[in-house]
Amino acid sequence: MNDDLVLNHTGGLAWLTLFASGGTLICCALPATLVTLGLGATVAAFTSSFPLLITLSEHKVWVFVLSGALLLLSGWLLYRAGRRCPVDPALGALCARSLVWNRRLYWLSVFLWLIGFSVAYLALPLRIWLEN
Repeated sequence: MNDDLVLNHTGGLAWLTLFASGGTLICCALPATLVTLGLGATVAAFTSSFPLLITLSEHKVWVFVLSGALLLLSGWLLYRAGRRCPVDPALGALCARSLVWNRRLYWLSVFLWLIGFSVAYLALPLRIWLEN
């Protein structure tokens, strides 16, 4: 596959990964955090206004698996061996700048995914363990 073609798709994949990992926060972390803070009525208002939140929460395993797979693919595309920018100075500078921003978006996505995963799967067992 041509490196220029992969470079163009990497930017789109970085935004898609950010969107998917942000979805883990919206579906799982935000409602759990609001309920923990005693704002259950707010969660009820959100779910009545945005019924898609219920569907996402019901399928949170798939949301996390899909966004995790996108993170792995994006990470591989960004950090694979043999990655190079074009020889042309203008295109090379553009390539280097976009690579920096794609990596920033990638690590932001990883951070958001880890927050969502922690709240969705680790917070309640940790709280129960600490109470015992």
